[in-house]
Amino acid sequence: MSNRRFNSATDEEIRNAEVADSYFHRTMRILRAKGLENTPVHAEVAYKTSDPDEWFVVAGLDEVANLLSGLDVEARAVPEGTICGPHEPILTISGPYGAFAEHETAILGFLCQASGVATGAARCRLAAGEKPVISFGARRMHPAITPMIERSAYLGGCDRVAVDLAVQRMGIPATGTLPHALVLILGSTAEAAKAFDEVIEPEVPRTILIDTFDDEKFGALLAARAIPDSIYAVRLDTPGNRRGDFRDLMKEVRWELDRHGYEHVKIFASGGIDVDYILYLNDVCDAYGVGGAIADAPMIDYSLDIVEVNGEDRSKRGKRGGRKRLLLMPDGSHRVIPADAPVPEGARDLLQPLDPDAPVQEARERVLQQLASGRYRL
Repeated sequence: MSNRRFNSATDEEIRNAEVADSYFHRTMRILRAKGLENTPVHAEVAYKTSDPDEWFVVAGLDEVANLLSGLDVEARAVPEGTICGPHEPILTISGPYGAFAEHETAILGFLCQASGVATGAARCRLAAGEKPVISFGARRMHPAITPMIERSAYLGGCDRVAVDLAVQRMGIPATGTLPHALVLILGSTAEAAKAFDEVIEPEVPRTILIDTFDDEKFGALLAARAIPDSIYAVRLDTPGNRRGDFRDLMKEVRWELDRHGYEHVKIFASGGIDVDYILYLNDVCDAYGVGGAIADAPMIDYSLDIVEVNGEDRSKRGKRGGRKRLLLMPDGSHRVIPADAPVPEGARDLLQPLDPDAPVQEARERVLQQLASGRYRL
């Protein structure tokens, strides 16, 4: 009986493949009994779908690189933050099957969820344009994976994150707002705004929650009048059953702020915000706190498939066989070719040796540059 108090695996349990699906352990027992545990193979990770326009952001490669470090395999991958499409190999592993067989579960887990979060963030980023998008989703998921969620959200295009642990570990920007609890304990929006402004470091943006006790247009004015020189934004977190037309409500708040001389105060929306909401609100809203649409975004359903055994092509039905190269073409598009096919002029290989220390800031910038190309649609 375990004496652990939280339902999460330790680093050691992951490295020791204790999180593997049972059939991988049984497979290795069989291969060892037959003397085949070191059979050389070449495997690829790709996402298979019949929708040729589907796109996703590759994330989670930092953890894969750390897991495979020291193993007798050659691993190559696209740079983290690359936006890829169906059937494109994002990671290849070559070596004795037994060296990585029991890590398949963890490899796919690292990639599928992190890529899903990063893709959810990228879609919100694309919808919001230049307006800030903040990751608010850590509370919707198990706390053990909070750093992964926040890192993936930032990589995918979020401007800031909400959890200090992610900030400390990865050096990514944190944001500051306040919860309903502070307003409830202090008794008013104005008192909460003043207390926040008095205590919290000046570099933290003063984004004041305004809908705890007050009608939004009055709460906005209370917050602005309480700290007129330092307030950055008012946050509307109005419950869905009370907000009616959220866009119209924001227009009302904007009107009152402007006519009372607070044109500099931004409007920040949170609570059930997703891509469709952002597109609807974007002409009146200035920033977004996004929770479940990022943290609980659909995972990217990668599969890891062997395509070569003992130097011979061997792949399962439904899989495009043989070793492949993923090329970046001069026009920015991707092309998959057989490994032994000639490379078109001006093309270059996207698959490179894994780098566990690649800065997340570089991956985020890569995502933003690709989104700005106009190649990707919601």
